[in-house]
Amino acid sequence: MSAGVLVVGEFADGHLGGATLEAIGVARSLGGPVAGYVAGAGARSAAADFGRYGVATAYAVEDPQLDRAPAGARTPSLRAAAEAAGATVVLVAGSTLGRDLVGRLAIEWDAASATGVTELAWADGALRVRRPIFGGRATETRRLEGERRVVAIRPHAFPAPPEAATPGTVHELPSGAVAPALLAPERTGVAAAARGSGPGLTDASIVVSGGRGVRSPENFHLVEELAASLGAAVGASRAVTDAGWRPTSFQVGQTGRAVSPQLYIAVGISGAIQHIVGMISSRVIVAINSDASAPIFRVADYGIVGDLFQILPALTAEVRRVRGMPAA
Repeated sequence: MSAGVLVVGEFADGHLGGATLEAIGVARSLGGPVAGYVAGAGARSAAADFGRYGVATAYAVEDPQLDRAPAGARTPSLRAAAEAAGATVVLVAGSTLGRDLVGRLAIEWDAASATGVTELAWADGALRVRRPIFGGRATETRRLEGERRVVAIRPHAFPAPPEAATPGTVHELPSGAVAPALLAPERTGVAAAARGSGPGLTDASIVVSGGRGVRSPENFHLVEELAASLGAAVGASRAVTDAGWRPTSFQVGQTGRAVSPQLYIAVGISGAIQHIVGMISSRVIVAINSDASAPIFRVADYGIVGDLFQILPALTAEVRRVRGMPAA
């Protein structure tokens, strides 16, 4: 079975973000026509970006007030776009905005829904989805039946599609009848969280995290240098942030950030369940720890037992050599 799919786009500087590109790749794999939707200031320009990835039709809601309003303010125009596109599936990225939209649109559109999805395909007239549950300790399979479905895909669980330039058509839509109550809690500002010099934790395809085994904040530069050589984001365990070695925005885990990069390197992290919950969906996990019985090795794809103060400088030097980077 194939049916129309509408991809909800998120954008910055006039271009669609990486998570949206992943959603486009998933939509194209489902068969049937694919359309895009973007809303907010600059939506018209961003909508044209859909054509670069094989999406011929896009709907734009050029309304700056939507940038300051909660996700629910977008549901009237999003529903209108889905109906105009003849879509029976709406795909969103697994971002904060995307997860919020799933529940709101599912109610507004009377649709089945799922979040954190890592696999999906048509099966016997229903959309079958799979996703990790219980902190990654199990995988759930669901059938989304009915006429409409709203799905949030897990970040980095799918590849972005290659560019396939298509002459695109952008249709402008009004915001629709937005309830005044949805515009009342206006966002007045955004302050960036402290982060390393590399990519952000939730967007990075590689993450290097340090734990209490690093021993002191002065030694954390070893983690940062390895991350810099790989073009990776820097993370930390709760023990590190609780000790004040790094800001809480670096924390990976149940009470911090959930990440799902292609490669996750845990340095000096024992592997408490609270940390594992936040990184278990990483494609490949590498653990470096001096304690061979550390719980982190139970979930790692590759493990190195040894002194991180010897391993990290050697590993960083080798990565820089292979990548043709000058010696530190």
